[in-house]
Amino acid sequence: MTILGFDIGGTKCAATVAEWDGAAVMLGEKVGCPTDLTVSPTVMIDRLMDLAEPLLTRRPDVIGISCGGPLDPVEGVILGPPNLPGWDRVEIVSQMQDRYGVPVKLQNDANACAVAEWKFGAGQGCRNMVFLTFGTGLGAGLILDGKLYEGTNGNAGEVGHIRLERFGPIGFGKQGSFEGFCSGGGLAQLGYMLAEEKVRQGIRPLYFPEGCLPADVTAKTIAEAAYAGDETALEVYRTCGRYLGRGLSVIIDLLNPEKIVLGSVFVRSRDLLWETAAAELEAEALGLSAAVCQIVPAALGEQVGDYAAVAAALSGGMEYVE
Repeated sequence: MTILGFDIGGTKCAATVAEWDGAAVMLGEKVGCPTDLTVSPTVMIDRLMDLAEPLLTRRPDVIGISCGGPLDPVEGVILGPPNLPGWDRVEIVSQMQDRYGVPVKLQNDANACAVAEWKFGAGQGCRNMVFLTFGTGLGAGLILDGKLYEGTNGNAGEVGHIRLERFGPIGFGKQGSFEGFCSGGGLAQLGYMLAEEKVRQGIRPLYFPEGCLPADVTAKTIAEAAYAGDETALEVYRTCGRYLGRGLSVIIDLLNPEKIVLGSVFVRSRDLLWETAAAELEAEALGLSAAVCQIVPAALGEQVGDYAAVAAALSGGMEYVE
């Protein structure tokens, strides 16, 4: 079976071709591009499909789309994700079906990544596993009692919306939210706010040169400064780690998983986050539950989005229950 997978994010989009033999996935070529929010979603989707054309030697058997929520996987509609402003009621499934004439399946990226890590990565063999995207935004995919749990209308796992503080960086439209503190966008906000404060004190962080604009400060530039020993950058990541530990404690106490798998930022910067996260976990989480829960980086690494798009395509055709 030839699968064409699309991974749509707030920062970048990608298309991947893969082969599925009923047991294993073989990823093929991949192309990507920045997510252009200055054009309509329809134009951006057409652009992505055009970009994917050279990957195909024949018509795909099925197409999978992994995209940040909220969305309606049954109707095939994207419903205004916070990291895709302007993408309100985008009928992406029908647009792709019109182009390719094959089944197209849409899935929340956190759910798709959870299944990908569960079947092909760090969560293999688990019955109770949580995946946290920890990328541009923060969402969770839940594997509970050996199957994907999506909730009543597909919105289970939106942990980024949980408020951890009354004030703080904004994520998922809410100040002080889990996503506000623990996402690429949240780290950028934290970094910019703290840098402005330090400059007023006569200290200029490495990642904040004169004339620096908010768009110039990213999780990556802050991490680079932290690895170079910049104390302000290290403080940003320590703060993020502390709230990561607090959020993980809520998940552990509520769901009692055997494993929590974290993607993107955690994969790249675990060593900058884990000391304060672990201390917060020890202080906040129920000891009996924390003792049986491993917290690990995504094993699929930077390819998790590719596998997620494949998992989205196979939903309904792949057996989830162990």
